[in-house]
Amino acid sequence: QVQLVESGGGLVQAGGSLGLSCTASGSNFRRRVMAWYRHPPGKERELVARIVGAGNSNYADSVKGRCTISRDNAKNAVYLQMNALKVEDTAVYYCAAWSSTAILSSTWSNPDYWGQGIQVTVSS
Repeated sequence: QVQLVESGGGLVQAGGSLGLSCTASGSNFRRRVMAWYRHPPGKERELVARIVGAGNSNYADSVKGRCTISRDNAKNAVYLQMNALKVEDTAVYYCAAWSSTAILSSTWSNPDYWGQGIQVTVSS
């Protein structure tokens, strides 16, 4: 079982920056694909960024160039740095993880583990 705990959310003005952190329990962290999702009010939950164990990453078009996902395998942690924030970035952000044995091609949806979510609010 893997537990994910997010931290770092809050209220920020448009154009500002915010960093999110997620710490994972359990073993084999470096083998897990990790991701950040978000659930904006009134919209569907969406994948924001994804990072594999070796550090290769992918981003939603809506955040590309403004967000950076990173990980520290020694600390079982994954991070999301968000810059040039927009009001439409307001959402509950979730840390997510797949099983350490998941086939890489399957790690684009339906994570096996979720954090509790953390609110990010961007004001105009």
